[in-house]
Amino acid sequence: MPRTDAPVGAQQWVPSGPRSIEQLKSAAAGCEGCELHADATQTVFGRGAANARVVLVGEQPGDVEDQKGLPFVGPAGRLLREAVDDSGLDAGDVYITNAVKHFRFERRGTRRIHQNPGPAHITACRPWLVAEFSLLQPELVIILGATAGRALLGPSFRVTQQRGRLMPWPASAQHPEDFPVAEINALATIHPSAVLRADNREIAYGGLVDDLKVAASSLK
Repeated sequence: MPRTDAPVGAQQWVPSGPRSIEQLKSAAAGCEGCELHADATQTVFGRGAANARVVLVGEQPGDVEDQKGLPFVGPAGRLLREAVDDSGLDAGDVYITNAVKHFRFERRGTRRIHQNPGPAHITACRPWLVAEFSLLQPELVIILGATAGRALLGPSFRVTQQRGRLMPWPASAQHPEDFPVAEINALATIHPSAVLRADNREIAYGGLVDDLKVAASSLK
Protein backbone atom coordinates (compact mmCIF):
# COMPACT_ATOMS: atom_id res chain seq x y z
CA MET A 1 0.00 0.00 0.00
CA PRO A 2 1.28 3.53 -0.73
CA ARG A 3 2.41 5.47 2.32
CA THR A 4 0.15 8.26 3.57
CA ASP A 5 2.67 10.72 5.02
CA ALA A 6 1.49 14.33 4.82
CA PRO A 7 2.77 15.79 1.52
CA VAL A 8 5.27 18.63 1.79
CA GLY A 9 4.46 19.87 -1.70
CA ALA A 10 6.56 20.20 -4.84
CA GLN A 11 7.40 23.90 -4.60
CA GLN A 12 10.92 23.39 -3.23
CA TRP A 13 11.81 21.25 -6.26
CA VAL A 14 10.45 23.67 -8.88
CA PRO A 15 13.24 25.85 -10.33
CA SER A 16 12.88 29.58 -9.79
CA GLY A 17 12.19 31.30 -13.10
CA PRO A 18 12.38 28.14 -15.24
CA ARG A 19 13.66 28.66 -18.76
CA SER A 20 12.30 25.55 -20.48
CA ILE A 21 10.04 22.53 -20.14
CA GLU A 22 13.15 20.35 -20.27
CA GLN A 23 14.53 22.15 -17.22
CA LEU A 24 11.28 21.51 -15.37
CA LYS A 25 11.24 17.88 -16.43
CA SER A 26 14.79 17.37 -15.20
CA ALA A 27 14.01 18.95 -11.84
CA ALA A 28 10.77 16.99 -11.46
CA ALA A 29 12.68 13.71 -11.71
CA GLY A 30 13.88 14.26 -8.14
CA CYS A 31 10.60 15.52 -6.69
CA GLU A 32 9.60 14.11 -3.29
CA GLY A 33 6.71 16.50 -2.71
CA CYS A 34 4.35 13.69 -1.69
CA GLU A 35 4.64 10.02 -0.75
CA LEU A 36 3.73 8.78 -4.23
CA HIS A 37 7.34 9.15 -5.39
CA ALA A 38 8.41 6.33 -3.08
CA ASP A 39 6.45 3.58 -4.85
CA ALA A 40 6.25 4.94 -8.41
CA THR A 41 8.90 3.93 -10.92
CA GLN A 42 9.59 7.52 -11.95
CA THR A 43 8.15 10.99 -12.40
CA VAL A 44 6.05 11.23 -15.56
CA PHE A 45 6.25 14.80 -16.82
CA GLY A 46 4.39 16.47 -19.67
CA ARG A 47 5.47 16.31 -23.29
CA GLY A 48 4.69 18.00 -26.58
CA ALA A 49 5.37 21.19 -28.46
CA ALA A 50 7.15 23.90 -26.44
CA ASN A 51 5.03 26.48 -28.29
CA ALA A 52 1.85 24.42 -28.07
CA ARG A 53 -1.40 26.19 -28.82
CA VAL A 54 -3.35 23.57 -26.88
CA VAL A 55 -2.60 22.09 -23.46
CA LEU A 56 -4.43 18.92 -22.43
CA VAL A 57 -4.42 18.13 -18.72
CA GLY A 58 -5.25 14.65 -17.47
CA GLU A 59 -5.30 13.00 -14.07
CA GLN A 60 -2.10 11.03 -13.41
CA PRO A 61 0.10 8.50 -15.21
CA GLY A 62 -1.11 4.92 -15.38
CA ASP A 63 0.85 1.69 -15.12
CA VAL A 64 2.25 1.83 -18.67
CA GLU A 65 3.10 5.52 -18.38
CA ASP A 66 4.86 4.91 -15.05
CA GLN A 67 7.07 2.27 -16.65
CA LYS A 68 7.85 4.24 -19.81
CA GLY A 69 8.13 7.69 -18.24
CA LEU A 70 5.79 9.32 -20.78
CA PRO A 71 2.19 10.54 -20.37
CA PHE A 72 -0.69 9.00 -22.32
CA VAL A 73 1.14 6.12 -23.98
CA GLY A 74 -1.16 3.35 -22.70
CA PRO A 75 -4.62 2.36 -23.99
CA ALA A 76 -6.24 5.64 -22.89
CA GLY A 77 -3.47 7.59 -24.61
CA ARG A 78 -3.94 5.75 -27.88
CA LEU A 79 -7.67 6.46 -27.74
CA LEU A 80 -7.01 10.12 -26.99
CA ARG A 81 -4.73 10.45 -30.01
CA GLU A 82 -7.47 9.03 -32.22
CA ALA A 83 -10.00 11.44 -30.73
CA VAL A 84 -7.67 14.42 -31.25
CA ASP A 85 -7.24 13.44 -34.90
CA ASP A 86 -10.98 12.89 -35.40
CA SER A 87 -11.80 16.26 -33.84
CA GLY A 88 -9.61 18.25 -36.20
CA LEU A 89 -7.10 19.36 -33.59
CA ASP A 90 -3.53 19.39 -34.91
CA ALA A 91 -1.48 16.95 -32.79
CA GLY A 92 1.60 19.04 -33.57
CA ASP A 93 0.05 21.95 -31.64
CA VAL A 94 -0.59 19.91 -28.49
CA TYR A 95 1.20 19.60 -25.16
CA ILE A 96 -0.14 16.94 -22.81
CA THR A 97 0.42 16.59 -19.10
CA ASN A 98 -1.19 15.41 -15.87
CA ALA A 99 -2.29 17.13 -12.70
CA VAL A 100 -0.33 14.55 -10.69
CA LYS A 101 3.05 13.35 -11.97
CA HIS A 102 3.42 10.04 -10.10
CA PHE A 103 1.36 6.85 -10.42
CA ARG A 104 -0.83 6.08 -7.41
CA PHE A 105 -1.73 2.43 -7.15
CA GLU A 106 -2.58 -0.48 -4.88
CA ARG A 107 -0.79 -3.81 -5.22
CA ARG A 108 -2.92 -6.92 -5.67
CA GLY A 109 -0.53 -9.81 -6.07
CA THR A 110 1.68 -8.92 -9.00
CA ARG A 111 -0.78 -6.35 -10.37
CA ARG A 112 -0.73 -2.61 -9.71
CA ILE A 113 -4.30 -1.32 -9.57
CA HIS A 114 -4.92 2.35 -10.32
CA GLN A 115 -6.03 4.49 -7.37
CA ASN A 116 -7.35 8.01 -7.83
CA PRO A 117 -5.02 10.67 -6.45
CA GLY A 118 -6.43 12.48 -3.44
CA PRO A 119 -6.80 16.23 -2.83
CA ALA A 120 -3.48 16.29 -0.97
CA HIS A 121 -1.67 14.80 -3.99
CA ILE A 122 -3.31 17.29 -6.34
CA THR A 123 -2.28 20.19 -4.10
CA ALA A 124 1.25 18.88 -3.62
CA CYS A 125 1.82 18.52 -7.37
CA ARG A 126 0.11 21.75 -8.41
CA PRO A 127 3.35 23.82 -8.55
CA TRP A 128 4.56 21.71 -11.48
CA LEU A 129 1.34 22.36 -13.40
CA VAL A 130 1.54 26.10 -12.70
CA ALA A 131 5.17 26.14 -13.87
CA GLU A 132 4.27 24.31 -17.09
CA PHE A 133 1.56 26.84 -17.86
CA SER A 134 3.91 29.74 -17.16
CA LEU A 135 6.18 28.57 -19.98
CA LEU A 136 3.62 27.29 -22.47
CA GLN A 137 1.23 30.27 -22.67
CA PRO A 138 -1.35 28.26 -24.69
CA GLU A 139 -4.39 29.48 -26.59
CA LEU A 140 -6.66 26.71 -25.29
CA VAL A 141 -6.80 24.47 -22.23
CA ILE A 142 -8.57 21.09 -22.41
CA ILE A 143 -9.31 19.44 -19.07
CA LEU A 144 -9.64 15.66 -19.17
CA GLY A 145 -11.77 14.24 -16.39
CA ALA A 146 -12.74 14.97 -12.81
CA THR A 147 -9.31 14.97 -11.15
CA ALA A 148 -7.85 17.45 -13.63
CA GLY A 149 -11.02 19.51 -13.31
CA ARG A 150 -10.70 19.72 -9.54
CA ALA A 151 -7.00 20.57 -9.85
CA LEU A 152 -7.66 23.51 -12.16
CA LEU A 153 -11.25 24.59 -11.49
CA GLY A 154 -11.69 23.70 -7.83
CA PRO A 155 -13.37 21.01 -5.71
CA SER A 156 -16.90 21.82 -6.91
CA PHE A 157 -16.09 20.79 -10.48
CA ARG A 158 -18.35 18.10 -11.96
CA VAL A 159 -17.44 16.83 -15.41
CA THR A 160 -21.00 15.68 -16.11
CA GLN A 161 -22.30 19.22 -15.57
CA GLN A 162 -19.52 21.29 -17.11
CA ARG A 163 -18.22 19.28 -20.06
CA GLY A 164 -18.33 20.40 -23.65
CA ARG A 165 -18.67 24.15 -23.20
CA LEU A 166 -16.10 26.88 -23.52
CA MET A 167 -15.12 28.73 -20.36
CA PRO A 168 -12.93 31.81 -20.00
CA TRP A 169 -9.41 31.02 -18.86
CA PRO A 170 -7.90 31.83 -16.42
CA ALA A 171 -11.03 33.52 -15.07
CA SER A 172 -12.66 30.12 -14.49
CA ALA A 173 -9.62 28.73 -12.63
CA GLN A 174 -9.81 28.18 -8.88
CA HIS A 175 -6.80 30.49 -8.49
CA PRO A 176 -6.68 32.61 -11.66
CA GLU A 177 -3.74 34.60 -10.30
CA ASP A 178 -1.57 31.50 -10.80
CA PHE A 179 -2.00 31.75 -14.57
CA PRO A 180 -0.97 35.22 -15.79
CA VAL A 181 -1.96 34.79 -19.42
CA ALA A 182 -4.13 36.66 -21.87
CA GLU A 183 -7.79 35.65 -21.72
CA ILE A 184 -8.22 32.40 -23.64
CA ASN A 185 -10.65 29.47 -23.53
CA ALA A 186 -10.82 26.29 -21.50
CA LEU A 187 -13.03 23.27 -22.03
CA ALA A 188 -13.63 20.20 -19.88
CA THR A 189 -14.47 16.74 -21.15
CA ILE A 190 -14.28 13.15 -19.97
CA HIS A 191 -11.00 11.37 -19.51
CA PRO A 192 -10.33 8.88 -22.33
CA SER A 193 -10.16 6.08 -19.75
CA ALA A 194 -13.87 6.72 -19.12
CA VAL A 195 -14.50 5.77 -22.75
CA LEU A 196 -12.65 2.49 -22.21
CA ARG A 197 -14.82 1.73 -19.17
CA ALA A 198 -18.11 2.75 -20.80
CA ASP A 199 -20.87 0.22 -21.50
CA ASN A 200 -21.25 1.73 -24.96
CA ARG A 201 -17.81 2.81 -26.10
CA GLU A 202 -19.05 4.10 -29.45
CA ILE A 203 -21.37 6.62 -27.83
CA ALA A 204 -18.82 7.61 -25.20
CA TYR A 205 -16.12 8.07 -27.83
CA GLY A 206 -18.44 10.15 -29.99
CA GLY A 207 -19.15 12.42 -27.04
CA LEU A 208 -15.44 12.91 -26.41
CA VAL A 209 -14.81 13.77 -30.05
CA ASP A 210 -17.76 16.19 -30.09
CA ASP A 211 -16.34 17.99 -27.05
CA LEU A 212 -12.92 18.23 -28.68
CA LYS A 213 -14.52 19.61 -31.85
CA VAL A 214 -15.96 22.46 -29.78
CA ALA A 215 -12.46 23.14 -28.49
CA ALA A 216 -10.93 22.96 -31.99
CA SER A 217 -13.48 25.40 -33.34
CA SER A 218 -12.40 28.01 -30.77
CA LEU A 219 -8.85 28.28 -32.10
CA LYS A 220 -8.12 31.28 -34.26
